[in-house]
Amino acid sequence: MDKETIQAHKISDDEYKKILEILGREPNLLELGVFSAMWSEHCSYKSSKKYLNGFPTKAPWVLQGPGENAGVIDCGDGMAAVFKMESHNHPSFIEPFAGAATGVGGIFRDIFTMGARVEASMNSLRFGQVRGDDKTNRHQRYLVKGVVSGISHYGNCMGVPTVGGETTFDESFNGNILVNAFGLGICKSDEIFYAKAEGVGNPVMYVGSKTGRDGLGGAVMSSDSFNEENKSLRPTVQVGDPFAEKLLMEACLELFKCDYIVGIQDMGAAGLTSSSFEMAGRSGSGMKMYLDKVPMRESGMTPYELMLSESQERMLICAKKGCEDKIKAIFAKWDLDAEIIGEVTDTGVMELYWHGELAGSVPIAPLSEAAPMLDRPTSRPKYLDEIAKINLNNMPNISNQEAFELLIKDLNVANKSLIYDQYDSTVGTNVIKKAGKLGAAVMRIKENGKSIAMGMECNTRYNYVNPRIGAAAAVATSGRKVAMSGATPLAITDCLNYGNPQNPEVMWQFANGCEGIKEACAALNTPVVSGNVSLYNETDGISIQPTPSIVTVGVGEDASKSLGSEFNSAGVSVYLLGKTTGEFAGSLYMKVIANLCAGELKEIDYKAERALWDLVIEANKNGVLAFANSVGVGGIAITLAKMAAVSSIGFSGDVKFDDSRFIFDESFSRAVVGVKDAIKFEELAKKYGVEFIKIGLSGGDEFALNDIKINIKELQNIYFSEFVAVIKSED
Repeated sequence: MDKETIQAHKISDDEYKKILEILGREPNLLELGVFSAMWSEHCSYKSSKKYLNGFPTKAPWVLQGPGENAGVIDCGDGMAAVFKMESHNHPSFIEPFAGAATGVGGIFRDIFTMGARVEASMNSLRFGQVRGDDKTNRHQRYLVKGVVSGISHYGNCMGVPTVGGETTFDESFNGNILVNAFGLGICKSDEIFYAKAEGVGNPVMYVGSKTGRDGLGGAVMSSDSFNEENKSLRPTVQVGDPFAEKLLMEACLELFKCDYIVGIQDMGAAGLTSSSFEMAGRSGSGMKMYLDKVPMRESGMTPYELMLSESQERMLICAKKGCEDKIKAIFAKWDLDAEIIGEVTDTGVMELYWHGELAGSVPIAPLSEAAPMLDRPTSRPKYLDEIAKINLNNMPNISNQEAFELLIKDLNVANKSLIYDQYDSTVGTNVIKKAGKLGAAVMRIKENGKSIAMGMECNTRYNYVNPRIGAAAAVATSGRKVAMSGATPLAITDCLNYGNPQNPEVMWQFANGCEGIKEACAALNTPVVSGNVSLYNETDGISIQPTPSIVTVGVGEDASKSLGSEFNSAGVSVYLLGKTTGEFAGSLYMKVIANLCAGELKEIDYKAERALWDLVIEANKNGVLAFANSVGVGGIAITLAKMAAVSSIGFSGDVKFDDSRFIFDESFSRAVVGVKDAIKFEELAKKYGVEFIKIGLSGGDEFALNDIKINIKELQNIYFSEFVAVIKSED
């Protein structure tokens, strides 16, 4: 095999030696393509595997942890929640509409492959600077519009509500945006399906849409950094068809009611290659596949293209022998292809045939067992020493009123209705809390009357300042959002987005991010049940801020008692819970006032964090709370202002701090709550050891906190119109 072909497949010299060892000969092009895809960063996790080992993954309520298409937790009364988050970053930067749409389609398939109907979608989006009129700003606005259109197109056509999400902006994402899609489904806990292929002679069936050349090399493309040359890789971006996926979901859910199959797997990254090798590998089986039997939508396709295409809306099924015609009938009813393309063997080898000829032969176990596990060099970033010395004393001296007006206009604060209004957020009749209502998204499980709460979080500035504490803070804050709805946080899914792993400083960030997640998940008892790693998020040598996006999923005992996150009536006493200690590292205040991302983060007090969760959950059960909201970016000033803007109810409050600017501080483990019964609530707070202080009352037609004052109408005008004005500036 010539060196140029090997390098084009991103295979290193050491990896090629390992391939020769496994095969005992030179690979042909088809076999090299298989190794290239399976050993890509995207599929093999070769740079990250070392650090993912040791994630807490077990708890009595965890029915399925990492390793399957999605994680599963028990929701009680025989019901389960199936969920996962995945990245589609590179494709969305190259072709925003198709990239984002197929990211949504891929995560939905991961959910319904497990036997669950997809009930909710969320997304975590990171863009560069959209404000301004240079080429970069205009391009970022184009990307925002394209990504949002792609997400709404796919989710709306599928009839799946997009119930929440987060969108943030920072110049570190100018060259590499992030699109992380989350999906959640509900099913009976004894009706979960797995990706396995066992039973010698059982047929392997291909179902769904036909295979084309779109998405060729997608997994390998996602395992590389951007430069001017590869930003134009449009053919590696798949093209999605949500109507075909809707049919595929309905066909699969109908199939699952019958006892016709052994296992099922989504064809995602690396298409037919990863799905077939993973199914056979999990079962210790072999497989024969007859590639000329694969339904094709383009003429002249080769075995190489068929194995590596990432065409969408396709599944691989291991059927029970004798059930083939019944399965075909179900898919024919839904107007989808279903063809027998292979069979399970006991050889432990993947044998690929093309018109009767053996076109490729690869041992399955050695392929996965010998997948590289790299121990890349790590090195503490030099910038950390420089930024550690910067604190509140280095900030320009401006009034709190002026600071507040700047912060409330910042696009990381501004309401994103321009985005979520394009999503159908109520379809399915189970959504309790719609997008834009602050805090966690909440929906009911109609089968048992409970609620599912989903909190999404990642502050990329914290992760830049301290990758370990920043990642732990994402776990803690997403859990806090869930607890503020009255639900008990149970488990997380993650999407770990970092820069180039060949840069030792990026690898150090990643290693420390994983440590933070391990530490927080163990301390807060929210194990990791699924997730995804996305590396090489860099352009021309500039890496993104570390972004370990986290979604915590929790269950509330009674959906009718879900807590809202906004003011819901006037005259309610508002309390601040938790300690305020003057934390400004990585804060929005520092970014907006001085354009700095700096400082030193304080360690998270997990006992205080968990006590806060338990207090609010207990107080809600006792009916003493009107609302609850986690204190986030911009501190209590911005948190309360958003609550006032969303509810159209004013607020008047006063709180004494050591420094008047502490109304913008971002100390961890804090919340603001509306209290209906002060005596009962204060008793509970003392019982849980949570610090509390009454800071004001809801009501009136202005927002007033200490030396800040703004009329509600004016506040709403800024909060609801700023983002629209920027994004639509050239429309």
